[in-house]
Amino acid sequence: MIDNSVSLDLMEFVEQSILPRYNEFDKAHNIAHATQVIRKSVAMAKTFGADVNMAYVIAAYHDLGLEGPRAIHHVTSGKILEADRRLGRWFTAAQIKVMREAVEDHRASASHAPRSLYGKIVAEADRNLEPETVIRRTIQFGIAHYPEKSKEEHWKRFMEHMNSKYSIHGYVKLWLPGSDNERNLNQLRELIATPSRMRPLFDRIFDEERKA
Repeated sequence: MIDNSVSLDLMEFVEQSILPRYNEFDKAHNIAHATQVIRKSVAMAKTFGADVNMAYVIAAYHDLGLEGPRAIHHVTSGKILEADRRLGRWFTAAQIKVMREAVEDHRASASHAPRSLYGKIVAEADRNLEPETVIRRTIQFGIAHYPEKSKEEHWKRFMEHMNSKYSIHGYVKLWLPGSDNERNLNQLRELIATPSRMRPLFDRIFDEERKA
């Protein structure tokens, strides 16, 4: 149940017209992921005094660009949001511009800090860094996109991704300090630095996903 401070007619529009589009994406970016990002975004918007309706819509649109090339999905998602004239029922042009920028800024590999609090909120909400969740999502992506690879090839790809994104030298940045994400990222980094501890987790989750 989304916080009741979100406009009910806006919620109805998003649930009927936007969220079903996530059913076309892989397990790591499906409707369950979008809903989780929405919940966390709305909660943080309340904590930081931001507009909950804006935070709600930003989260709902943040990955729609996966309908196109993944590498630019954050830019495409922003364009989809900005082009959706139906949002003019609830938001001004200035608000829509801020929301588009926030969607563009949500990607973990972004080279610059988010341009607004809204960008920081959706970036933080998008990063569920609970270690097992990160491991499972990475494995799910690998299985979905590289089904021809052997288990050892998946392990190699998995660790390369973990190191490049989540290690102490990785590109993931957190913009709201003191969060659960910060604590979880530290735990994940300990696992990455100790492959002998990471491998049993990988093996268990990989086998579960292969059987799913």
